[in-house]
Amino acid sequence: MPAVVPPARRPSRAGRNLGAAVAVGAGLGAVILGSLLVERHFFIGVLSLSTLVATWELARAMRRGVGIEVPLPVLLVGGQAMVWLAWPFGAAGQAVSFALTAIAVMLWRMRAGAAHFVRDVTAGLFVAAYVPLFCSFAVLLTVPEDGVGRVLTFMICVVASDIGGYVAGVTAGRHPMAPTISPKKSWEGFAGSQIAGMAAGALSVWLLLGGQWWAGVLTGALLVVTATLGDLVESMIKRDLGIKDMGTLLPGHGGLMDRMDSLLPTAVVSWAVLGLLVPVG
Repeated sequence: MPAVVPPARRPSRAGRNLGAAVAVGAGLGAVILGSLLVERHFFIGVLSLSTLVATWELARAMRRGVGIEVPLPVLLVGGQAMVWLAWPFGAAGQAVSFALTAIAVMLWRMRAGAAHFVRDVTAGLFVAAYVPLFCSFAVLLTVPEDGVGRVLTFMICVVASDIGGYVAGVTAGRHPMAPTISPKKSWEGFAGSQIAGMAAGALSVWLLLGGQWWAGVLTGALLVVTATLGDLVESMIKRDLGIKDMGTLLPGHGGLMDRMDSLLPTAVVSWAVLGLLVPVG
């Protein structure tokens, strides 16, 4: 009697292992929440480690995708400077450490000669800005006395955007938003992201920061836009490099950089918008 071959499992409409993605997402959320609630400055350590891993993943992806060699040791050290100097020195610490990293990138790359110098230096500066500099804005969110509430507002809005977009996209997605960049993104999914993000923003700003509900709605709407654009930007990067994922560290997600794509630019906007609508002190 011939063996019965079970039918192959169909992939989810989201195109990923949903169970693994949920488990990994919950684990990452527990690490973030635990570091904030135990001592909010521990979260800076989480950001520091995330910056190291994401910088390494992006540099490795550039090398294996199109042969771009960025000065990884300089970027790793400079990235740590941006994260840790933003804690005591704020924006000044960010600016000085980024400028010194840029100079070091150019000097380090000189050793390999003139061939592809501009290409590699430009890529190095891009990595320095895209990962550690953007990530250091999350440090600026953490430092004030109400930093836990600011970071949680930022994270809750992004998570709500992701969940709302996923549910609406899977159940009602019909009209592609950017078919040549990210075929699975739809305008219906974006609408779901906006509804979830604005609701999360209103509740978070009101309950965690004591701000006005309308300020939370505006914050949520802006963060959803930034998170969506951040996701599309990383999709463009991967298409340009000819790769599917930045790495394989996180089952169901790819690499850590694949999980941080929407968070990095949104950290910048969160710091700016919350600083304007819900001033510190």
